[in-house]
Amino acid sequence: MNDLEYPLFSVFAFLGFVVALIPLPWHLQAWNSGTCYYMIWTAISCLNLFINSIVWHGNAINSAPIWCDISIRIMLGSSVAIPAASLCINRRLYHIARVHTVTITRAEKRRAVLIDTLFCVLWPLVFILLQYVVQGHRFDIYEDIGCYPFIYNTIVAFFLSDSWPIIIGLVSAVYCGLSLRAFYRRRAQFNQFLASNTSLNASRYFRLMALACTEIICTIPLASFLIWLNTAAQSVNPWVSWENTHYDFSRVGQYPAVLWTQDHLLVVAMQLTRWLPIGCAFIFFAFFGFAAEAQKNYRSAFWAVGRVVGLSPSPSQLSDSVLPALQARMISSHCSLPVYAPKERKHLHSFDSLDKISDKRDASCCQHFTPSEASFPTISFQHVETHNGSHVV
Repeated sequence: MNDLEYPLFSVFAFLGFVVALIPLPWHLQAWNSGTCYYMIWTAISCLNLFINSIVWHGNAINSAPIWCDISIRIMLGSSVAIPAASLCINRRLYHIARVHTVTITRAEKRRAVLIDTLFCVLWPLVFILLQYVVQGHRFDIYEDIGCYPFIYNTIVAFFLSDSWPIIIGLVSAVYCGLSLRAFYRRRAQFNQFLASNTSLNASRYFRLMALACTEIICTIPLASFLIWLNTAAQSVNPWVSWENTHYDFSRVGQYPAVLWTQDHLLVVAMQLTRWLPIGCAFIFFAFFGFAAEAQKNYRSAFWAVGRVVGLSPSPSQLSDSVLPALQARMISSHCSLPVYAPKERKHLHSFDSLDKISDKRDASCCQHFTPSEASFPTISFQHVETHNGSHVV
């Protein structure tokens, strides 16, 4: 292992945990469940990697077996939960893009949250349970890496474990393509809407569409590459029986760095799968952490803390903070209407939410629509075999 990776990796893993959660409060307030699940699973994954990199730096001792039981299940769950969250975001982006109005009734919100919860919480739990079928023994510990699940490499493992991130990525890519087609067919209406709407400018809209396009460009090729790494390390073993797969199940494999780093494919797989969640966290923050809504919340948080220590904003700073919110409430239209009144004012401040787009316009005006949420595509964590026929997430 490169000596520069510690504490470099640990620092970036912790920062990934923090930055993934920064946009969470205003997305929770806006009921953006798909985006919230994406942030939560990414943050949990980064925190898990951070803890493992600290505890098992320079050793492969089984010092925390209960934590390892939890840690490997976080890895297994996040390998499908993050792609599933991306799928939910792209799915809702498509449903918004293909209609002319977007309702924000509480019943619609609850239904959307329920569907997203089924994909992002219930399905990962079912997936974790299914992994017991192909889990050869309790877990492995790799020096400088930490806990990793052991999945016995058989054809059954391919169907129960390896293929699901690819399947989810393909479905998500279909929704992404449908969203792009809806935009292409209605681009004139989109241009007219963006020209008259200050809450969603062209830069923000095309940034969201760029995130959706990345889903197609990155997810499936990289996930396929990780499956190739899994099969290249060693040939797929035949499924003999349940007893054969789970023989000596309580065993814990312990591998010092001087041994496992000799396998080049294993090193590539380990490094790729543990850096990808960190990359996803930072890229997601780059898209959502610097938006106008984020800056407004940063200012509010700063002055909230400042008042505790006796600081207060000057009149010019206060006007800079309040003016964007006032401008969002005074959106002009092509029908010469001075203002339009949304049904629920409490949603006006969430510029990046999925549920904020509901314009009440004059009967002579055309209704317009726009998507307001997208995701950075997550890269599925696949399994790569170790020297003894296992593969790791």
